[in-house]
Amino acid sequence: MSGSIPVNYSRAADIGTNRPGKENKVLRESKVVRILLITIAVLFFTGMLLLPLISVFVKAFEQGAKVYFAAISDPIALSAIKLTLLTIAIVVPINTIFGIMAAWAVSKFSFKGKNLLITIIDLPFAISPVVAGLIFVLVFSTSHGIMAPLLNELGIKIIFAPPGIIIATLFVTLPFVARELIPLMESQGTSEEEAALTLGASGFKTFWLITLPNIKWALLYGVMLTAARSAGEFGAVSVVSGHIRGLTNTVPLHVEILYNEYKFSAAFAVASLLTIIAIINLIIKNISDWKIKQQFK
Repeated sequence: MSGSIPVNYSRAADIGTNRPGKENKVLRESKVVRILLITIAVLFFTGMLLLPLISVFVKAFEQGAKVYFAAISDPIALSAIKLTLLTIAIVVPINTIFGIMAAWAVSKFSFKGKNLLITIIDLPFAISPVVAGLIFVLVFSTSHGIMAPLLNELGIKIIFAPPGIIIATLFVTLPFVARELIPLMESQGTSEEEAALTLGASGFKTFWLITLPNIKWALLYGVMLTAARSAGEFGAVSVVSGHIRGLTNTVPLHVEILYNEYKFSAAFAVASLLTIIAIINLIIKNISDWKIKQQFK
């Protein structure tokens, strides 16, 4: 009819969907979903992370504190701990320097081969640690390795010796610092560095006073990840170490030997050291995440 008032059906539909009863129902459903998801997350966290962590310490102290400290202070265990600490002391600074340089190059400059550099950084993530260990055996073995003639002539032993463990650990931990820094440095851009250079600051001074303070928390987390992986690496180290007690066994390898010998309390006692490192790493991660979020507020 010509005199009728036109009806906006889409508007009516919108009004119908926004009824108070409908709105309350949606709120109730969203609250139920939220509670359900939180419950699942808490149960998963408890079952997969919290209980195993608690179990490690329960089993470690099962036979008392005396057995616990005896397992840790055993000469072979101390040798494994010293080798692990030596590996961390060498690997962490090298990969930290490489990570900073790689992140600086990728995030601050455009150049040919940039994608190749990113691929090289990610390579340890793509290769199994065991395969990486086998590659180093093929290269550095003094019996059948590619570099065997040179190594034998110089009297250098890499495989089944601490240098092989350090090289294998260097490889598997190479990406951690760079991968923590690259996204952050890309998001920060280059304006502050360019301003400092324009005002006459040197490259080192610009890095020390501008770049480093902006990345310090991400850098700390990357360093902690590198240290934790260096301490806990098993696959590549197992291949190149030779499992020589008191000489080439790191803490994870020593734990495996104790466990295979049915010395469960001693195995869990030594494993608790790695668990403590993991807990410290988790705490630092949360602090770093909070500090990084504060930077962008």
